[in-house]
Amino acid sequence: MFKQMRMHKKYRLFLLLLVLIIVPSTYASDDDPLEPMNRAIFEFNEIVDDNVLKPIAKGYKYVTPDPVEVGISNFFSNLGEIGTITNDLLQLKFSQAGRDTMRFFLNSTLGIFGIFDVATPLGLSKNKEDFGQTLGFWGVPDGPYLVLPFLGPSSFRDGPSMIVDYELSPVEQLHHEERQVLQTLDIVDTRARLLRATKILDTAAKDKYIFIRESYLQKRESQVNDGNVKEEFEIDVHSVDY
Repeated sequence: MFKQMRMHKKYRLFLLLLVLIIVPSTYASDDDPLEPMNRAIFEFNEIVDDNVLKPIAKGYKYVTPDPVEVGISNFFSNLGEIGTITNDLLQLKFSQAGRDTMRFFLNSTLGIFGIFDVATPLGLSKNKEDFGQTLGFWGVPDGPYLVLPFLGPSSFRDGPSMIVDYELSPVEQLHHEERQVLQTLDIVDTRARLLRATKILDTAAKDKYIFIRESYLQKRESQVNDGNVKEEFEIDVHSVDY
């Protein structure tokens, strides 16, 4: 059984590398040649969100006390530090990797598995690195903009790289039942944190699809280049979460 699981992971990683190899370098721009397909998937995601995720998130936020909600968000944020530390090292950011490791250690121990964020007040601010950023660091182009079913905005580089990020998550190493419970809670908690941003977006954006696309592309450029972004869009990408 374990042998089959290892083979399955190797097969997914092989597909990841295959996709990255065949992505044409001419797509290394923020163009959206797949817009008709992306808009169709975007509308599908909106229907799922309006009828399933948003109502569940509102109910979760209504019944969950704020301190508990913050603790749950901190817990999942702390688990994400493992992926960040790994990608720190892959991007040769050794000093940042040391700080992020210390942050993870403090929050996992003194912060009780990350429920309490004791590292930030000590000057160890949170960083966020993923495998898509690592590929960008090594010069892999982002490729065409891509909207994924259920997952939302991405690109030909960032979409396949999610497989590596999932494999790095400690949640993936748990048994099936525990993994499903934690993944579901993480999704609901994330959606609940975005309720206010969604309300603002619904009222402010004339074309929600374009707003999300441009803000996502700019935010990813900022993340890959550590904040050094060409001022092409007048959007505060740091206020938008995904």
